[in-house]
Amino acid sequence: MSDIIKHECGIALIRLLKPLEYYQIKYGSWEYGLQKLYLLMEKQHNRGQDGAGVVCIKLELQPGKKYIHRFRSNQSNSIQDIFDRINNEFRNTEFQNPDLLKDSHWAKENLSFAGELYLGHLRYGTYGKYNIELIHPVIRENNWKSRNLVLAGNFNLTNVDELFNVLIEIGQHPKDYSDTVTILEKLGYYLDEEVENLFRKYKEQGYPSQEISCLIEKNLNVSGILSNASRDWDGGYAMAGLIGHGDAFVVRDPWGIRPAFYYYDEEIAMVASERPVIQTVMNLNVKKVQEIPPGFAFIVKQSGEVTIEKVREPAERKSCSFERIYFSRGSDEDIYRERKELGKLLTPDILKAINYDLENSVFSYIPNTAESAFYGMIKELENYLSGVKKEKIIALGKNKLPEDLEKILSLRPRVEKIAIKDVKLRTFIAGDEGREDLVGHVYDITYGTVNQKVDNLVIIDDSIVRGTTLKMSIIKILDRLNPKRIVIVSSSPQIRYPDCYGIDMAKLGDFIAFKAAIELLKETGREKIINEVYKQSKAQEHLPKEEIKNFVTEIYKPFSPNEISGMIARLLKTPDINAEIEIIYQSIENLHQACPNDLGDWYFTGDYPTPGGNKVVSTSFINFIEGRDKRAY
Repeated sequence: MSDIIKHECGIALIRLLKPLEYYQIKYGSWEYGLQKLYLLMEKQHNRGQDGAGVVCIKLELQPGKKYIHRFRSNQSNSIQDIFDRINNEFRNTEFQNPDLLKDSHWAKENLSFAGELYLGHLRYGTYGKYNIELIHPVIRENNWKSRNLVLAGNFNLTNVDELFNVLIEIGQHPKDYSDTVTILEKLGYYLDEEVENLFRKYKEQGYPSQEISCLIEKNLNVSGILSNASRDWDGGYAMAGLIGHGDAFVVRDPWGIRPAFYYYDEEIAMVASERPVIQTVMNLNVKKVQEIPPGFAFIVKQSGEVTIEKVREPAERKSCSFERIYFSRGSDEDIYRERKELGKLLTPDILKAINYDLENSVFSYIPNTAESAFYGMIKELENYLSGVKKEKIIALGKNKLPEDLEKILSLRPRVEKIAIKDVKLRTFIAGDEGREDLVGHVYDITYGTVNQKVDNLVIIDDSIVRGTTLKMSIIKILDRLNPKRIVIVSSSPQIRYPDCYGIDMAKLGDFIAFKAAIELLKETGREKIINEVYKQSKAQEHLPKEEIKNFVTEIYKPFSPNEISGMIARLLKTPDINAEIEIIYQSIENLHQACPNDLGDWYFTGDYPTPGGNKVVSTSFINFIEGRDKRAY
């Protein structure tokens, strides 16, 4: 992706289903679970670079022993920082007495991260920047094991204000105004209520208090707690939690917006945000890794029993298509195929843009996530050329000369590595501040790859969000090659609406497609539409979210996608650019053809899966008109 956007986080849950000594005997180390946790997190590093955290819970320790341990880091190398701190304790032990480190019983009693239950989290912050207190997992502490709650998630809720007020109405005093704290306290409230109900039940039956604690831990209804707590959550979430006595869960939103996958056998149970991560870490066939169904929870009880239980009634599936286009690892079998299909489906429009002149066209991509779509595009261009070659050979007739055949058969798409990304610089300028001053140097180019004033230069990107990097950097450096025409191709459709379910695309005014539509309205004398949408949005500002409509769709209605793409090309071309500029976007229809199981497309169509989405887009438009540069949720 040429534009820099942050997105949803990554979760990693590990539950060892055997005693630590089992892994010491079978695998030569009781650290088996910790090593798997590290791999799950490292393989998901793409999902979070603002910070990371891990929690370990030890099962069945004697009272007085600390059984919950947490490390968090907001360093640039946060995963390494955390595991270095964990390993330092191990190394010190090994230095003093190497045999102790091999003793799983001693390790569990004395080393912080020697346990059976682990939760890891990788954060991409859409709230609160890099504050260490906002790094997950977060903990709600209590002297009762069964009331301790650890939480980490990949989520954004659109109705934090409503949920916050509910907490106040039941007598709580939340320490912060954020969806993380709100969810933690809401879950904690229903956890406390479940524990209290069980306590009264067993007390009435005459059990002593110490025995009651064990009964509560054994019979805690985790799915009931999740069902009650999540009843009014509006947003996308894959929420992972640990309860102090050893129950663990991952719950997924009813629309399937945010992803979560699981695997378990007789030795281990695990959950991660991406399927190929589990496949790689456990060396599994793709069919062995399952998706947590929307509205369901993956639950591991203290006993080790694993269940998949319905928590919310599943809604129409609207899993995030951006996961398929960009965010998830391209090593997933389905995602790789889908991204290639996205490239393939763009080929007819690309051929039209270059007037079918493949001999004088060079093809490349924006590294690195557009690479799979590029392969699909090139494969389809080769298929097109096969037909062209066949026609040319037939046209030669009987008097074919070897040199004519050789010329025809040598036709192939001209592929070059044009753009080279400076990864370190990209990381350095990840924040909004000062981006435009430095963004022009994010990419370099390969000189001598284009015939000047003759060749078309076709570059495929996976998406065009703000257009900032294209305008300030990519188009300028591509123009140094002096092509006749630069064609920028987006494998995703035009991003027209804010996301509110985990991706950091919250402001309408940031989107180049929105800017283009506004310019077209002004240019064609239709500014009254802007004013009308503002009045309609303002009139519903204080309505319940269920009654709010998305009137922003009216901004785009007068124009075809091609007209908006044409204006985007005009906006991106600065006076110092010599080449012609053309922008091609994927169609919504082709997106759904390529990704038929993941139909969440609200950032392209404005069709939000939850009522809170309409509230967010309406607020975002009001903010734009009133000049407020802030998030809409």
